[in-house]
Amino acid sequence: MTAPPQPLTLAAEAGTGAILLWVALPYVCLAVFVLGHIWRYRYDKFGWTTRSSQLYERRLLRIGSPLFHFGILVVLLGHIGGLVIPKSWTEAVGISEHTYHIGAVVLGTIAGVATLGGLAILIYRRRTVGPVFSATTRNDKAMYVSLTVTIGLGLAATVAANVVGGGYDYRETISPWFRSIFYLQPDPGLMTEAPVLFQLHAISAQLLFAAWPFTRLVHMLTAPLGYLTRPYIVYRSRDTQLGARAPHRGWERTGS
Repeated sequence: MTAPPQPLTLAAEAGTGAILLWVALPYVCLAVFVLGHIWRYRYDKFGWTTRSSQLYERRLLRIGSPLFHFGILVVLLGHIGGLVIPKSWTEAVGISEHTYHIGAVVLGTIAGVATLGGLAILIYRRRTVGPVFSATTRNDKAMYVSLTVTIGLGLAATVAANVVGGGYDYRETISPWFRSIFYLQPDPGLMTEAPVLFQLHAISAQLLFAAWPFTRLVHMLTAPLGYLTRPYIVYRSRDTQLGARAPHRGWERTGS
């Protein structure tokens, strides 16, 4: 019985271009992603923010922001489930390939449309609302373009392969390749078998993650946990008469 080819053999068979795209590029983008966040946190803590524009306009923001954030959360969870969890694991717990495929396509398509729709509203808001547009930097514009391309390619790949087309099981090629990157045994031969739209989506996602630390997207990796333990902010009133009702806890008057 012939032993299966090792990743190094597959890499050699894949060609130089495939090695650059599916071996070198992932590691470069991953290194930039990690080191870029360390650099940003160390040298630009005050810039680690979304630079909120809520004060300038709220009506469109109330529609576009929840639509985009809830959509991208479902997309992110779907990618984690599809790329990180092996196919054998879902089958072991009784989830058939057909059931998984239907669920992934339906939820993925709905979440992709919601994400792209919310992003379109946010971009329209930035372009048409004067104060918001004035506060938009070139970095923001590049980020919006990168987000739109990545999400659009992902949605197009799903629709073309699994809605219009005859179906494509990315857990046989793309998912093992993704995991092989973290195993330090990259297998570019797997990605050469994937449809072009899936390849373009993977490339655009890698470039987006490389640019991530240098954009406002860094706020997605933080949470305001410090607010749970921070002390009360003390306010001092200039009024001598505070009223007859007892103040709420934390609002007691302090001495001068």
